[in-house]
Amino acid sequence: MKTAQAGTLESMDCLVTLTEAAPGVGIKINITGASAARFTTAMTKKIKETLAELSVKDMDVAVQDNGALDIVLGARVEAAYGRLTK
Repeated sequence: MKTAQAGTLESMDCLVTLTEAAPGVGIKINITGASAARFTTAMTKKIKETLAELSVKDMDVAVQDNGALDIVLGARVEAAYGRLTK
């Protein structure tokens, strides 16, 4: 299984790690960090929307969040996916 990352652990950013999952497993998301308790629902929605736009159906996603805005989170997911598929 291949893995790719994008982002940093700096303030107002996040580190996104994508790992290939077996076909049919679906999308599994694990979010940790400063904002996780308050914003898990919104972050999960943004991750799923971004992966859907990329036509991804099976992926393990780990996010270490340090206050990233949703646009940053989406960009990090896209960048990690780009690295994973190249």
